[in-house]
Parts: sequence; structure tokens; C-alpha cells
Amino acid sequence: MELLLMKKSSSISTIFTKKIIQMNNVSTSYDSKNYALKGINLSIDKGTNYAIVGKSGSGKSTLLKLMNGMMSPSEGTIKIEYQTPKMNDKNFKVLMHKIGYIPQSLGLIKNISVLENVLIGALPRLGKIQSMFKIFPEKEIQEAKNILKLVGLSGKEERKAYMLSGGEKRRVAIARALMQKPTILLADEIVSELDQATAREIMELISDAQKRMNLTAIMVHHDIRLALEYSNRVAVIQEGEKILEIGIEGDKIMDFETGGLTNQEILEMYSDESKK
Repeated sequence: MELLLMKKSSSISTIFTKKIIQMNNVSTSYDSKNYALKGINLSIDKGTNYAIVGKSGSGKSTLLKLMNGMMSPSEGTIKIEYQTPKMNDKNFKVLMHKIGYIPQSLGLIKNISVLENVLIGALPRLGKIQSMFKIFPEKEIQEAKNILKLVGLSGKEERKAYMLSGGEKRRVAIARALMQKPTILLADEIVSELDQATAREIMELISDAQKRMNLTAIMVHHDIRLALEYSNRVAVIQEGEKILEIGIEGDKIMDFETGGLTNQEILEMYSDESKK
């Protein structure tokens, strides 16, 4: 871990670290019998784009649920900004509002407008009465419109969510997450079932937002080529275990944590599934 020690005049040391998410030897199970994840070690830097790649059922989505406190590990430790993610913990609840989570289903309310869906991201900032009756201040409405412009949906604020294309729905889900003003963005298979052109548009959008807002983006993929193209680091999960981690800088692979796989084996590992 990269640490920077700064001495104060009072001689107390303050520790700053680049790491925002740390998992140490994490295992978890849905049925107390079979492991969904086993012995996972992850260390994610602030302000980076981290991809988790694996086939269906490999445990990718479970990793995101552990990160946002929806699940707890059976073994090992998880720290998000040095806090243990638990949804019933008061301290973590404050941090949880800063974690934008986009599930595979996207979680949009289909019968309300695009603007109303995006404004849901502002609810944690409102008072109890405002939140209960969804009374949004004008500044929040304007912020939502600005974000919709950022994701390319200006002019579609009043359109119902069910009327949108697959790519447009993903843009709304991204806008709602950005409306939270997050420090961490978790996205589960957000480009699955999209054609390559639309998938790249969505990835460019997230990459731009990640840099513009200094987000830490953790994205689940099944297409390793796409992950390598847009991420700083890529972890490959197979049958609940991390079998590989790749560091990327520009168009170069800078480092491997692997059990001896060749470059070609890495790229071919998920080629059949990515063509589906």
C-alpha cells in the first residue's frame, strides 16, 4: 500500500492512502455450504477505473454487493474508506449515500419520467418531509437537467422510462447515480446485451464522468477486451476465485498477477461469451 505520512506541529502523524477499497481474504456464501467467493484479495486506488471480469455465475455481482453492504463476508475483511460496509451501521449509511450503484436490472421506475428517475439520486440530501413527498428544490431539478445534458439526454426529461431504448435507459441509470454526487460508482454489467457501438458509447460516457468527477469506478464485465480498453486494472474471477489481475497504462499491459496464463489465453478466455 502506498502511504504518505505528514507530520503535524503537534507531532501527531496523519496517514493518507491512495486505497479506497480493500478486501483481504474475503469469502462468502449464499447457503452456508458452497462458496460464492473464496479468498478474494483486492486493493483499489482512488480515482481509478477498475474492472471485474468473469463468466455468468463466477461471483462478479456478489463482489459489488459486498462493496455496498448488501452482503457481509463469511470470512475475511472489507474496508471502504476504512469503514466496514454494513447497511445497518450508522457510520456506513452516511458513506453509502456516496456509493452510486447501478444493478444489472438498472432499477429504473418505468412509469415515471426520465427527470423523476434521475432526481431519485438526490433523495439522501433532502429533509425527511421533502424526501417522503419527493419535493425537490429548484437547484436539484436544475442539477438533474445538467446531468441529463452531460449523458446526452437533454430534451428527453419528460419521456417515460419504459419508452427509452436500451442505451438510453443505461444513460438514465448513470445520470441517477451521478445525481448522488458519489465518490464510488459500482456498475453491474451495464453494457451487456448492447451492440458494440452502443456499448462503447456507454463506456466512453462513464470514463468521461469518472475523470470529470474524480470517481472510483468499479465495473463488472463479461467482455475482457472492453475491460482492458477502458480500465486501469482488470481482475478476472473464475468460479469464485480471483485467478488474474492486470494493470494497464494506455494501450500497454504493465503488470500481471497470474498463474502463468499467456496473453492469448487471457484474451481468448471469454471470447465465446463476449460474442453472444
